[in-house]
Amino acid sequence: MEKNILPIKKAVLIFFVFAYGYFISALLRAITATLSPLLTSEFNLTAGDLGLLAGGYFLGFASMQIPLGYLLDKHGPKKVVSSFLLIAIIGTLAFALAQSFSGLFISRILIGVGVSACLMGPLTGYRIWFADEYQQRANAWMLMVLSMGFVFSTLPVQLLLPVIGWRWIFGLIAILIFFIIILTLLFIPSWKTEDSNYKKNAGSLADVWKNKFFRSTIPLGLFNYGGMVAIQTLWAGPWMVRVAGYSPLESATGLFWINTTMLIAFFIFGYILPKITKLGLKSMQLMKLGLPISYLSLVIIIISGENAGPIHFTIYILTSIVLTLTQPAVALSFSTSLAGKSLTSFNLLIFVGTFIMQWGIGLIIDLSQSLGKSEVVSYQISFFVYLLICIFSYLYFILKNNNLANE
Repeated sequence: MEKNILPIKKAVLIFFVFAYGYFISALLRAITATLSPLLTSEFNLTAGDLGLLAGGYFLGFASMQIPLGYLLDKHGPKKVVSSFLLIAIIGTLAFALAQSFSGLFISRILIGVGVSACLMGPLTGYRIWFADEYQQRANAWMLMVLSMGFVFSTLPVQLLLPVIGWRWIFGLIAILIFFIIILTLLFIPSWKTEDSNYKKNAGSLADVWKNKFFRSTIPLGLFNYGGMVAIQTLWAGPWMVRVAGYSPLESATGLFWINTTMLIAFFIFGYILPKITKLGLKSMQLMKLGLPISYLSLVIIIISGENAGPIHFTIYILTSIVLTLTQPAVALSFSTSLAGKSLTSFNLLIFVGTFIMQWGIGLIIDLSQSLGKSEVVSYQISFFVYLLICIFSYLYFILKNNNLANE
């Protein structure tokens, strides 16, 4: 499909409509961190149960990424996003009415399926409607919106809980999703693709997965990126409560400031990226230099133990911001006809990885405690295992790309 660069006013309107949808998607993604003390108490959840529940969102999300790539390339964001959000409404209402862990888990999967197009739809559209030099800025600013959703999932949700309860919060979110569908149908452009041209130029999913650069990013997407999201959207909260001894309100306040900082960081990052690129610094160089700093900050969290709080997690997530460069870099390495398939393939890695890491960290915590370790030490062990996996993923990425550079 050929690029169709839109006028600035139209592009801004499209961005804000998509941003609204992605904001709600982010709110639903991260809300389990704030609700974790309440849900743990009400449903008698273990750490593994909590990780599995939070991961249900990512399981549903990940399961749709491959079919979503085909649907987006063929039908475009307008039809796909609005259709999938109907499933999100069903999942959100089901979560509000759930009476058991299994009910909560199935609802989370449905929510993940329903909002699975809220980032990939926009990024596929941007690949066609925005100039190439603004792809990384659009990606960074969508991640700014992600952080905004995370912000609202913390202290605002915590303050609203005593007023209306967690079930009514999900009911209100379902109403907001309905308005997103209306705005999407009204303002997002239709996908102008003829079937014959689509079939001729679309390319296959195999073209994406055989690509050497894409393959080099697989461990980064699965473990580094997925694990960072798992910590930001779940395990930072329980660490502050179970390890550092924070109250639920103090933990929610800490998460609020973590995500507020990331909101500002993504705005600045998106603004300066095109300028950095013009100076000759490429995404690969930024990732090679930046990721070791994030590993050092994770080491500090592990060593600090009971003293690790919001500042430590803010620094870790902030220094991991270079991971966000991988997704637009993957998209730009393919033709526009493969925009949907390449973006959703990498997103599949992130969300499968997030599911694995959210559940896996919980399982390691439970296993360590069953072997007689204290809760604090169990958390430190689980984070140390995650750190080792990240380091090996980084070394694989560096080695593979050095080989590509020499070919």
